Amino acid sequence: MTDRLAVLLERYPVAADVFHAGALCGIHQVEAAGGLGQLHLVRRGPLEVFHGGGTLRIEEPSVLLYPRPLAHRFVSDAEVGADMACAHLRFDSGASNPIVRALPDVLCLPLDAIPGAHGVLALLFEEALAQRCGRVALVNRLFEVLLIQILRERMESGQVQVGLLAGLGHPRLRHALVAMHEAPAKDWSLDELAAVAGMSRSAFANAFRDAVGTTPGQYLQGWRVGLAQQALRQGRPLKRVADDVGYGSDAALSRAFKAHAGMSPREWLRSRATARA
Repeated sequence: MTDRLAVLLERYPVAADVFHAGALCGIHQVEAAGGLGQLHLVRRGPLEVFHGGGTLRIEEPSVLLYPRPLAHRFVSDAEVGADMACAHLRFDSGASNPIVRALPDVLCLPLDAIPGAHGVLALLFEEALAQRCGRVALVNRLFEVLLIQILRERMESGQVQVGLLAGLGHPRLRHALVAMHEAPAKDWSLDELAAVAGMSRSAFANAFRDAVGTTPGQYLQGWRVGLAQQALRQGRPLKRVADDVGYGSDAALSRAFKAHAGMSPREWLRSRATARA
């Protein structure tokens, strides 16, 4: 079976950039800036975390994930402190990244809930505190490994009730989702997707809507438009993009794009240029 996470991460990669490793004492603020998320590893606490009116108290080794920009503040004992490693996360396509959209604003999990995380944490801190060549590159990759472990845990734990990760965790729906991810240009019918999932047409449609929160057709349109946005940001011509994501003409893509994003591709590109100016 095709790896459901590999296809998603290949289309929408994520890169980590470590910015802290070691003791954190007193009060420290992390600002919401640059469209970045953060991933924090807490090897030793206790640690209080404040964000947007919410508060967390971390007493055991844990991971703390902010997939979207959100200012937060750490408060630890001024003398004893907390042992932490922190990295910025840059998701390809930013807030439009389907992984970002599938995650809550804040996710805090004990390491014991994530299979294999203890080994990654031990190696990450060993490398982060050493002065070996390639240290930063290796620590960045380890943060990315940990994010994959978190996504896997979210899919397989059954804790996510609705959304992309819930669909990818479903034993049958995930086959249809991977098929759409792998071949977005294919003219998928509901019957074909149901057959890929090994379900009847009606059972598939109902289960998909309940798990993913949208119809298969709406999901496919959103996936195609997301890929189109990705390609347009790279400067590819609209006609070529339309062919690649399953629309027979740039006019057809423009209609689907506007239905999903509320503006035409050209308007969307202009809005991004204005935002960057």
